[in-house]
Amino acid sequence: MKYSAPVFKWQFLLPNYWGTLLLIALMYSLSLLPFKAQLKLGKAIGRFALGRMQKRSNTIRRNLELCFPEMSEAEKQQLIAENIENTGIALFETAMAWFWPDSRVSKHVTIVGMERLEALEREGKGALMLAVHSMNLELGARAFGIKKSGMGVYRPNNNPCFDYFQYQGRSRSNRTLIDRKDVKSMIHALQNGERVWYAPDHDYGRRRSTFAPLFAVEQACTTTGTSLLVNAADCAIVPFTMVRDSNDHYILTIHPSLEEYPTNCEIQAAAYTNKAVENSIMAAPSQYMWLHRRFKTRPEGEACLYNV
Repeated sequence: MKYSAPVFKWQFLLPNYWGTLLLIALMYSLSLLPFKAQLKLGKAIGRFALGRMQKRSNTIRRNLELCFPEMSEAEKQQLIAENIENTGIALFETAMAWFWPDSRVSKHVTIVGMERLEALEREGKGALMLAVHSMNLELGARAFGIKKSGMGVYRPNNNPCFDYFQYQGRSRSNRTLIDRKDVKSMIHALQNGERVWYAPDHDYGRRRSTFAPLFAVEQACTTTGTSLLVNAADCAIVPFTMVRDSNDHYILTIHPSLEEYPTNCEIQAAAYTNKAVENSIMAAPSQYMWLHRRFKTRPEGEACLYNV
């Protein structure tokens, strides 16, 4: 199985990529700051940036209204404020994941449940690592990769220079990355006992998708990729969560494999997957990426749920 990892090109030194190189240099420099300073600065940046990006802030609120209609206004306001701060911290957590040495990552992350993957490893069974887009997903994948390497599913960035650094950062402690369109490589890896990171929680459009419940939204556009991979590779489905606790320490939990996954119906499988997604989000709802328009794709004839 061959992977085409992006390579550094001399063209990246030309002026049209100087902005990208400056951004990468800034990320590296900020990652050197003391951890507590990074958290404080991240919160401030989150409040400053999203305070001036009203559309994104409105998306966070709308998603919470749709998912938790019984939530009080005070609870929503608190969750929105924390989520905005965590959005800023995510910029630093990405830099931590890409540039911190192994020792510094391991100091701040505790992994629970690794024995579950070791049991699957002894059986030679592949594991589809069911992720959600928590703000600290990059750091979680890096911390995991230090102990057990895996393969991440990703979308190559349109900026080839940024894509190079993104690939280098994300594969630093993991084997490689697989383009999200390369389903054959995912199946092959799982069939060979590999661990593949997969996040089915976003709205990826109508292609290879169906509609299934997610929280209080009865018709959420949900990828059928999870059931496709499980059926083709006969792999285990292993949810994991990454949570920054009240002491600002990260706990990465590898949960038990999902049992009795529906294999004969894509709609039932999507609903089952979404239940696992809900559980992962609720491990730390303020640290989830609520600014994504999760319910933008609607069934035919149904109105958009967001203000255009």
